[in-house]
Amino acid sequence: MMITSTANPTIKALRALRQRKAREASGTCLIEGIRLVGEAARSGCIECLVVAPELLRSDFAVELVAQQRATGCAVIEVSATVFQHLAQKDGPQGLAAVVRQAWVRLDQLDLRQHLGWVALMEPADPGNLGTIIRTVEAVGGGGVILIGPSADPYDPAALRAAMGATFAVALVQTTWPAFCVWLDACGLPLVGTSDQAATHFQQIKYPQPLVLLMGSERHGLDASQQAACQQLARIPMLGHSDSLNLAVATGIMLYELLRQHDIARA
Repeated sequence: MMITSTANPTIKALRALRQRKAREASGTCLIEGIRLVGEAARSGCIECLVVAPELLRSDFAVELVAQQRATGCAVIEVSATVFQHLAQKDGPQGLAAVVRQAWVRLDQLDLRQHLGWVALMEPADPGNLGTIIRTVEAVGGGGVILIGPSADPYDPAALRAAMGATFAVALVQTTWPAFCVWLDACGLPLVGTSDQAATHFQQIKYPQPLVLLMGSERHGLDASQQAACQQLARIPMLGHSDSLNLAVATGIMLYELLRQHDIARA
């Protein structure tokens, strides 16, 4: 039966997933758009689909819905009006999904198969976080370790910025003391960045795998966090700006790791 009322309890519950409190309580999130739903389907984390047949014009999306139905996935059909009530972007495509959040513990990380991991100290901006997740996936990194109070990678803004990469990398939430204990136990080198570091980021030969530690948007790495690093890298700033966007700085570092990785394999 198609849902045609925005006052329907199911629709209210779906809209509530815009809020972090509801996402954390349910362990799920709501994603929207054909690409994101397709990536979630690839990862096998979809709990149910939300479909507006009037808006669903993509052959790929129609086939995706049929495939998910065949696996026994629940499908909620809604009117175009109801879907637009749920949508957070213009020109909704008529396809959304409730997906399970996937978190892992530090001791569950596979330490052998990646360039390494990015550890973020209290990242506050969901868009930055999503962009970093996308870049980590692009270079073949293992995932993102969130240290301390952090933006939610399942926030709609983070999910849009990640473009599906959220479902392809490991996500960890931890504290600084627990992170330090894990790092000592696993023996991975820790590399950080600082505008006060003596060494240009391209002059360092980076061991791999490693953990790249990036500071918060506002404060960077404090003295104790810098002291925990085996190496500190400086990204040069030649203009009047005194800092780089966190996602940009992380991307610069990750692609230097990838460049060195490719050279070592050549």
